[in-house]
Amino acid sequence: MLGPLIIDCHVHLNQYEHFPGIPLEKRLRLLLDSMNNYNVDYSLILTSYKVTSHRPSTSEVLELTKKYDNLGVVAGFSIDNHNEEDLQDCRRWFRDGSIKAIKLYCGYEHYYPYDKKYQQVYDLCVEFNAPVMIHTGDTFQKQGKLRFSHPINIDDVAVDNPDLKIVMCHLGNPWFLDCGEILYKNKNVYGDMSGLFFGRIRQESEEYLAKRVTELLNYLGREPRCLLYGTDWPISEMGIYLNFLRKIELNTQDRDLIMFENAKLVFGI
Repeated sequence: MLGPLIIDCHVHLNQYEHFPGIPLEKRLRLLLDSMNNYNVDYSLILTSYKVTSHRPSTSEVLELTKKYDNLGVVAGFSIDNHNEEDLQDCRRWFRDGSIKAIKLYCGYEHYYPYDKKYQQVYDLCVEFNAPVMIHTGDTFQKQGKLRFSHPINIDDVAVDNPDLKIVMCHLGNPWFLDCGEILYKNKNVYGDMSGLFFGRIRQESEEYLAKRVTELLNYLGREPRCLLYGTDWPISEMGIYLNFLRKIELNTQDRDLIMFENAKLVFGI
């Protein structure tokens, strides 16, 4: 008997320290192997806010994954590292169905999400009924500035762009209650639960985070229509993340919403 579907809405192919010296093609193979090992049906690969030898471009990832129908691509975009030509590439990719969303890296990039420079991205996403994903919460790199990634900043974007679907990545960790209020107040905002921990996790930390996510659900009135399953692989391992989710008390219907139904709706999968 087949189990329930799983959509991981937040993975990467960047060469983190998990992949020292491993070429891009093999990193893709490792992703596919992990998906197969843990019965993950579909993953969204997010590209970076900049292109380096360790961070492949959106066009590279699109070329590499074009033959896989169980992978989608989200284009990373940056004010400082991209230009009008890059935005027009996103328009073309939306038009031909190559990408599912655009990702902004507020905090890593030192702009608030409501900065007017991002409005062109929001307008493009609305035009194609596609979501924008925005980093919220702690930053993986110490050079990040948290005032730009606090989840409260998303409220301005949601209010000023009511037709825009917004995904707050990482549930604003550690500001879960602030994230919960934004989700509760704005019906066009969703939250992905990816990247709440790096690699393996101590039992005490796992229990703490499971409690925080449960409190967020309770704040929402146990209404999970806005939560999306994601891992941030390879920063977080798929098997460990699935085990973490089991620590959160959910009925079958709510689990299905979080694991795949919400993502299908938000990303048009």
